[in-house]
Amino acid sequence: MNRELFEEYPIPKAIGKLAMPTILGMLVSIIYNMADTFFVAQTKDQNQVAAVTLCLPIFMLLMSFGNIFAIGGGSYVSRLLGEKELDKIKKVTSFSFYACIAVGVICGLVLIFFKEPILKTIGTSENTYQFAKDYLLIIALGAPFVCLQTAFGGIVRAEGASKEAMVGMMIGTILNIVLDPIMILNMNMGVKGAALATIIGNIASCIYYIYYFLFKKTCLSISIKDFAIKSDIIKNILIIGIPVSLNTILISAANIILNNFAVFYGDTVVSALGIAGRVNMIAIMLLLGLSQGSQPFIGYNFASKNYKRMNGAIKFGIICSIIIGTITFLVTFIFAEPIVKMFLSEPPEIVTYGKYFIRANMSACTILGVQFILMSTFQAMGKGGSALVVSLCRQGFAFVPAIIIGNKLFGLNGIVWAQPFADVFSVFIALTIFLFIYKSIKALSHNN
Repeated sequence: MNRELFEEYPIPKAIGKLAMPTILGMLVSIIYNMADTFFVAQTKDQNQVAAVTLCLPIFMLLMSFGNIFAIGGGSYVSRLLGEKELDKIKKVTSFSFYACIAVGVICGLVLIFFKEPILKTIGTSENTYQFAKDYLLIIALGAPFVCLQTAFGGIVRAEGASKEAMVGMMIGTILNIVLDPIMILNMNMGVKGAALATIIGNIASCIYYIYYFLFKKTCLSISIKDFAIKSDIIKNILIIGIPVSLNTILISAANIILNNFAVFYGDTVVSALGIAGRVNMIAIMLLLGLSQGSQPFIGYNFASKNYKRMNGAIKFGIICSIIIGTITFLVTFIFAEPIVKMFLSEPPEIVTYGKYFIRANMSACTILGVQFILMSTFQAMGKGGSALVVSLCRQGFAFVPAIIIGNKLFGLNGIVWAQPFADVFSVFIALTIFLFIYKSIKALSHNN
């Protein structure tokens, strides 16, 4: 562990060293995320594009269970590092490893045995049902690897090893991108090829992380001798991990709700929303990369009671998030039409819809990163309740009423603008909560 980075580096340099590998890894993930849709779109079958879009919430749901251990376990590891409790870190990471595998197996079995009601729930039509079923079954078989890859990218990052976390992410992503055209197009597997390439990529990432734990210098452990089921370990992981997982679950639920409303406007609208959603992930992944990269630094200095450095990191992160969000918004707004045409140019309606959906979805991303930075701050400080409230706002309390009321009053326009409205509302809530906490942080900073 590099204590000098957490304790002595200038804040911009420390955050840059932690966050840049994470952001670069997220950029590769964005390419991978868009590659599945891009190569499936090259089949010229919009029903297959729609099927991948409809199944995306299921994949995100698996990631959400991995995030229980990635963020919950990672936050706990960061605080234990600040408290110099290295032996306990081994127990936390070993528990996270085996518990995550068990969760992944359970998720896979649920997807297999309840595939029919699940496919109905996510909004498949008679045109997309079989494609979605083929995709879902392959993802279900690889569920443990999806969960584990997500979990240990976050835990390795919590140790300050952002570069290694990025490498693990990139190995799987690059392999996925290489396999996509081979399996989807050359082997004529369509959506099956997209799903299989995704799972193979996740398996490769898991192999790398296991190699890291076994052969690299680290205070983390996956040894069975360090495994222990202890209430304090479970509590500290879940108190932070559950709100984060719930946030991703709500994103999945929101996408399912969105797709169920959109399907009434036709499969062309569903496909266009899928393209716009992939583009929106550009901003989300970049901003998440910044916030997740900052979290170990904030958590370490909070536990070390170095509140001045912690506050400086929060302010620096917010400024950077606004800059990244603004640039991303401008680029995607200007080039919305050619971006859609990269995926599909026929029928003409898909370009018209897609361009409009992209611009609407990206309209709030200038300030969206503020929410992510503050979420990471709450998580790093162990304030699970605050993290939970913010999680519930963006995809729950704000989004669900907005899409229901918006659809009733404004039709398709109401559906499209529901998410930007929810984004702005959640940023306001996150800032309000933080301002209540900030007074105590400021007082501690002056006394430190």
